[in-house]
Amino acid sequence: MKLALLETDILPPDLAGPFGGYGLMFQQLFERAGIEVESTIFSVIQGIYPERPQDFDALLVTGSKADAFSDAPWVLRLADFLRGRQGAGQKLIGICFGHQLLAHSLGGRCERSDKGWGVGVMEYGWQNKPAWLKAQGEAFRLIASHQDQVTALPPGASLLAASAFCPLAAFHIQDQVLALQGHPEFTPAYGKALLRKRWADIGEGRSQAALESFEGGHDGLAIARLMADFIRC
Repeated sequence: MKLALLETDILPPDLAGPFGGYGLMFQQLFERAGIEVESTIFSVIQGIYPERPQDFDALLVTGSKADAFSDAPWVLRLADFLRGRQGAGQKLIGICFGHQLLAHSLGGRCERSDKGWGVGVMEYGWQNKPAWLKAQGEAFRLIASHQDQVTALPPGASLLAASAFCPLAAFHIQDQVLALQGHPEFTPAYGKALLRKRWADIGEGRSQAALESFEGGHDGLAIARLMADFIRC
């Protein structure tokens, strides 16, 4: 399985030192999950793209502090690229910012949420289970850190998972596009470090509750296996 990791952020030095970057986090996630995948990281925020994207089984768009509805040139270029790859029939996966950008670029909508920050480990309920989704149970838990939310799904999309805080938390377009708001690649150590960095912006009460939520664990490994099943289907 060949996967292109389209990295959409550069971590500040205090986070990059111990944690690397989002592309590396996905590589480590698949390794922990026991998934054999040949992956290559492309820093699209720096304008680096795969020369032959068709050689990959799927393209995965990582998280970012940027807004999916931004008019920054690199965001507009990436949105145009994703529309082209979707039109070519390539499998696409989006996580957090990637989830939002896929929705926004394919005809849906993403915007700043009036609910404020979604942080800590959050639970999402499955709304439907396509054939490639072999997940057990009715819900899953992932680490979250976002202010923006998808508020309208793109044409042809089906809602995959939801919560009261994030009603459009995951969607798919048949067996070609898979997008999730939560972060399967985040470890609790990184989630806590990012939370502490944003603590003042998020606010004391919500930050403290988010910190306590890490005690219950999360389902990142299960979602990694789900993504692999989606790519193979």
